[in-house]
Amino acid sequence: MVQTEDGPRLMGSLWGALPSKTQVCSLARQIRSYEKGGHFPRDWADAYAEAFGKSPAELFHTIGANVDNVGIVEGEATSNFGDDEVKRRAALQLITALTAGAAIPPGSLEHALSGIDAALGNPLDLDEWDRTVHEYGQRFGTTPPGTFTAALTADIVAVGDLLNRRLPDSDRAGLLRVAAGLSGLLAIDLGDTGDWRAARITWATARRAADGSGDQALRVWVRGRAAQDAFWAGRPVSVTDDLAGEALAINGGALFPGAACALAARAYAAADQGDTATADDALSELEALCEGLPSAVGRSVLGFREPQLRWAESYVRTCTQDVRAATAVGRALALYPSQSRGAVGNLKLMQASVLVEQREVNVGLEQAITAFHASPATTFRSSLAGRILRTLPGEARALPAARELRAITAGV
Repeated sequence: MVQTEDGPRLMGSLWGALPSKTQVCSLARQIRSYEKGGHFPRDWADAYAEAFGKSPAELFHTIGANVDNVGIVEGEATSNFGDDEVKRRAALQLITALTAGAAIPPGSLEHALSGIDAALGNPLDLDEWDRTVHEYGQRFGTTPPGTFTAALTADIVAVGDLLNRRLPDSDRAGLLRVAAGLSGLLAIDLGDTGDWRAARITWATARRAADGSGDQALRVWVRGRAAQDAFWAGRPVSVTDDLAGEALAINGGALFPGAACALAARAYAAADQGDTATADDALSELEALCEGLPSAVGRSVLGFREPQLRWAESYVRTCTQDVRAATAVGRALALYPSQSRGAVGNLKLMQASVLVEQREVNVGLEQAITAFHASPATTFRSSLAGRILRTLPGEARALPAARELRAITAGV
């Protein structure tokens, strides 16, 4: 519905009063037919034009056309009428989205610009797509969960359209590499918002695309990072172990960031199961691997740097109630910038857990509440808070701060 100064004119113009369910369904079918270019809205052309702030001639390009009794446009045909209709619908979608302040629908911008690309020979710029993936990776962690879901979806749709072209094998492999990277990033964003089902499906697509690309480093990363996300989502430990094992088998003796993700996931799962020995072994392997990883430029979710290593160590030490936990958390906090709200918020909760274990109950609970309010709520953050509540001494569970922490995490 398009809002104007006089209110929702479009619906009022079409029905005059509140429509019934049957009328709404009928209207929806007719609108879809108009948007596909199959029929001309003879009776409602003025309403559409008014809603979009254009004249009927500008909106429908029907000057001189004859409209028959069923509303099909008869007029001067052009050799590329179908392409024109696609571009017209894309332009209408763009105008509608921009007028309403909504996100641009996936694919509409590309269709609107396709005439320019066609005139240039439809060039494929894989370097630009690789830069796009890299840019997304650097921006993750400093924005609220779900920030990039719409943009990533639109880019994935655009890459899918490109994959439908006749391409040389090298270009197809390159686009599959891009598709795997974008899909993996989308899966992370979906998981961060708590939509674990959508994340699971998207990770599966990322793995298939990575395998199709033949890029070994990417094949390792989509499995290693998916193993971490599977753990944070609370999926069975076997899922985390299987994904981590696949990543490490594909990695072999190479030095890829995805292998570090896999070892971190293995350490998390072991610590959560109380298997301290396995968790410590995984941490030792992780530290040795990180010493040999190439230096990463900038922070990126696609890489693995010392802050992520120290974060993993902090979680394992906290989870196993290791006496080194406080030191590990302090070291990790010193490495993360304040704008990395998700990572810092989780570390603050780990620190609160350590304080509670050290019988600094009131201080720990207050820090946990502050940390929960200071960064976006996620299911993983809720599970960290739940760990704090479970470790409270019996008499402390009735404290006002404990009740508050329990209440604010209950709905996540």
